[in-house]
Amino acid sequence: MEMQGSRQLAVTQQQAWDALNDPEVLKICIPGCDKVEPSGDNQYAIGMALKIGPVSAKFAGKISLSDIVAPASYTIGFEGQGGVAGHGKGTAKVALVPNEGGCELQYGVTAQVGGKVAQLGQRLIDGAAKSLSEDFFKRFDNEMRKRFPSEPAEGEAEPEPEGEEAKAGWLARLTGKAKKADNA
Repeated sequence: MEMQGSRQLAVTQQQAWDALNDPEVLKICIPGCDKVEPSGDNQYAIGMALKIGPVSAKFAGKISLSDIVAPASYTIGFEGQGGVAGHGKGTAKVALVPNEGGCELQYGVTAQVGGKVAQLGQRLIDGAAKSLSEDFFKRFDNEMRKRFPSEPAEGEAEPEPEGEEAKAGWLARLTGKAKKADNA
């Protein structure tokens, strides 16, 4: 299986790099993941539950990072075992390219699967991989928005306040206008 794509991220290259190398962020963002723990230099043990078509399994595996050019790119090697459900292994090349809107994450994945998972057929496997990828990026984008809320750009309106803050602002504006009218 091969898959490639890119995503615009509303964070800096360094922020994206730090997040992609943070086991807690990865655990939150990888669908079905319940474990990402350092197991050596640039190596992590990972645990996750996957459902692809009728096959469900818990996979245990490892991830290793190589060709590291911080904060721009690296290659991720991965392999996992899911018991009778099967196994998978492959590589992903990841690059972070800074741009005006933050940075673009570019990726290319090559993977092989075996066991019951492989018997499901390439279309089902490709569809599941695409769905997992989309889910990861949605979660990653949400996590980045939580960790790095964007500032309104110059000339952009700030969000309207709510609740008591809105009432106090309204009252101040009303009172200010009333004072201006008295001075006229």
